[in-house]
Amino acid sequence: MPERAELLQEIVSESRRHYAVWTLFNQALADSLGLHPTDLQCVNLLHRAGGPLCTGEIARLTGLTPGSATRLVDRLVKAGIAERRIDPDDRRRALVALAPGSLAGIGAAWDEPGRAFRQVLAGYTDEQLAVIGDYLGKASEVGRAQTERLRAEAAARR
Repeated sequence: MPERAELLQEIVSESRRHYAVWTLFNQALADSLGLHPTDLQCVNLLHRAGGPLCTGEIARLTGLTPGSATRLVDRLVKAGIAERRIDPDDRRRALVALAPGSLAGIGAAWDEPGRAFRQVLAGYTDEQLAVIGDYLGKASEVGRAQTERLRAEAAARR
C-alpha cells in the first residue's frame, strides 16, 4: 500500500482533475439547456436555499457584482426558470424564486449523468459511501471558506 504522503498527493492530483472536469461538465450541461454555467449554478443555489433569495444574496453566493446578478436573474426570469416576488417583509425589495415546474427540464437533463454517477457509487460499500459523503461535505465547507477569504482579500486590495 502506498505511503500516506503518496496517497495525499494522489488525492490532491485527482481533486484538481475532478474540479477541471466538473467545470467542463457544468459548461456542457448548461449549453445543452441553453443556459450560462453561472445561471445553472444559480438555479442549484435557489433550489438548495429552500426559499426565495434577494438578488444581493445571489450576488454574494455566486461572487457576481450586484449588476451582474441582476442580469443573471433577468435571464432566468426571461427563460421561465425563475420569478420575482415581492418581499412580504419589505415591499420595496424583490425576492427571486424558482418558477413552478422549472426544474423538470433541468432534472431531465440530469437523468443520464445521474445514472452514470450512481453506477460509480454502486461499487462502494455503505461505509465507503459515508466516508465519501463526509469528505465532500467537509471539502465543500473548506471551498466556501476559501472563496470568502479570497473575495475579502480582493476587496481589500481595491
